[in-house]
Amino acid sequence: MSSISSLLPSALPAAANASSSATATQPATAAHVATDTVQLTEAQQVYQLFNQGQSVSQISSSLGLSVASVNSYLNISNG
Repeated sequence: MSSISSLLPSALPAAANASSSATATQPATAAHVATDTVQLTEAQQVYQLFNQGQSVSQISSSLGLSVASVNSYLNISNG
């Protein structure tokens, strides 16, 4: 499954704030960053890629699905 992550800066520890005013103005490092992750189902991934302009065959290839599966998620008939 694909995930969408956003990085949110975490609060600096109180000891770091008290020890130096320069510490509070420095950007957060990777060790001080929290992440939120959302897991998408296959169907949601298909819709997202389709809405971004990818063709059925591109979606099929990038997600490792059959063209028939992608068509099914998008309610596209072969006839």
